[in-house]
Amino acid sequence: MSLKKQFLKSKPLCKVSFRLDAANASGANTVQLLGDFNNWDKSSEPMTALKTKDFTAILELETGKDYQFRYLINGSVWMNDPQAEYFVTNSFGEENSVVSTAL
Repeated sequence: MSLKKQFLKSKPLCKVSFRLDAANASGANTVQLLGDFNNWDKSSEPMTALKTKDFTAILELETGKDYQFRYLINGSVWMNDPQAEYFVTNSFGEENSVVSTAL
C-alpha cells in the first residue's frame, strides 16, 4: 500500500495516488476508495485493477485539508492504509485512515 502526493503549481490541488497492493487485496474482485472526498458513497467507481492484482486510484484533492478514507473490498470488507499519515476513530468505533494535503 502506498500514498504519493504531487502538489500542482497552477491550482490549489494535490494529486494523491492511492495503491492497495495484491498482498493486502488477496481475493479482491473490486476495491473502492471511499472517504470524505466522495461522501463515503458506496456507488462510487471502483479503483483500477492492475495486471499485478494491485488496485490504484488518483484523485485531485483541495490543498490544506485532511481527508479521512478507507478501502472497501468486494463491497463488504473495510481496510485502512497502514501508510496513512494518521488515524482517527470513526462513529463505528473503528479507525479511518487520514491523508493530509497541507503544504
